[in-house]
Amino acid sequence: MDFSPVALTDAQQAFAEEVRAFLDEHLTEEVYTRKRERADSFDEGLYVALGSKGWLWPRWRREDGGAELDDVCVRLLETELFRREAPLLSGTPLIWPGVEAHADPELRAELKPQVARGTVRICMGYTEPDGGSDIAGAKTRAVRDGDEWVINGQKIFTTGAQYCQYVFLITRTDPALPKHKGLTMFLVPLNSEGIEIQALYTIGDERTNIVYYGDVRVPDRYRIGEVNNGWSVLHGPLDAEHYIGDTASKLDDLSPAGHLAQHLEQSVEAAVRWAKTAPDRGGPVIEDKVFLAGIGRMLVELEAGTCTPGAMGRVKGSDVARLGCEELIDLVGPAATLPYGAEGAIGDGVIEYAHREAQHTATPGGTVEVFRTIIAQHDLGLPRPDYPGRKVFLQQGRPATAAA
Repeated sequence: MDFSPVALTDAQQAFAEEVRAFLDEHLTEEVYTRKRERADSFDEGLYVALGSKGWLWPRWRREDGGAELDDVCVRLLETELFRREAPLLSGTPLIWPGVEAHADPELRAELKPQVARGTVRICMGYTEPDGGSDIAGAKTRAVRDGDEWVINGQKIFTTGAQYCQYVFLITRTDPALPKHKGLTMFLVPLNSEGIEIQALYTIGDERTNIVYYGDVRVPDRYRIGEVNNGWSVLHGPLDAEHYIGDTASKLDDLSPAGHLAQHLEQSVEAAVRWAKTAPDRGGPVIEDKVFLAGIGRMLVELEAGTCTPGAMGRVKGSDVARLGCEELIDLVGPAATLPYGAEGAIGDGVIEYAHREAQHTATPGGTVEVFRTIIAQHDLGLPRPDYPGRKVFLQQGRPATAAA
């Protein structure tokens, strides 16, 4: 196996330089300040500018709004966006393939150019306040009324709704059917009458949302897929979110852990730089064997994370980020807790920021507990857990209670 660096062509090298110049222009200090201070994970100016270059969907044909980039150029673009911590929403790339596969052709043709330009963005309307990760247990109701559907209910953790034009919404259309069978997906315009978006702030003022649907009327053209077949429509976006299935290129990351633990890696580097001059009992901290052992252990864990694939990498990455940040604060001491902008903050507050960001890694796309279940079933081939009292459905459709 050849592990040597990929030799770039002149055209690919020129593209890499173009990407760097583009990001130098659009990723201003103001953008980074909002991200550090308020965990603002989206910048519309950058997003639309990427769309104007065809770089939001770089593999798409130019006539569809893409850039027709080869795999190497796509990787160069993605790597630079990751390295620069570009604040971009992740919902639309996960959702759009499902919309394109199942939506009304006229709706698809109408929205695709806007999705490519970045002027149409889509968030996920899955989780409900009393449902947790059991999104198939959705209670938000959609009732047909002629050529329209009337939607009532609420969703929580609808991250990015304040920046989006549509929500990919899972609804209950037939309560009499088994829970996975009575679901229907809609692409609901967020400016519809009856929708209320309420901010919900989490650690470090990061915002997600509760969205309320009160007699929201949606034309049938916004239905995605067949009635009561929503779980099949949702399956593709969920698999992509859960790292199940094939990658687009052999150059794609083996594991999501690198993204989840990115700030811990930066923090370790900052701590080592600090330790070279920070005094500790007659010498610099870098000479302390306990400090060095702790740093070494974190570097090994970071490397293990980046080598752990798929859903397993999702769990490993979150564990490495959260536990590593805690250990690093213990190793460095009080200076590690100083935030961005504070006098004496190590790496301008990168350790404090990493610790704050690490707490979020355990929940997006499903909690790490959900991912452990995915690993058990998809990777280890274990059966579904059969908990006492869990409701199951017989072949005839009559509900029964599973035995303990």
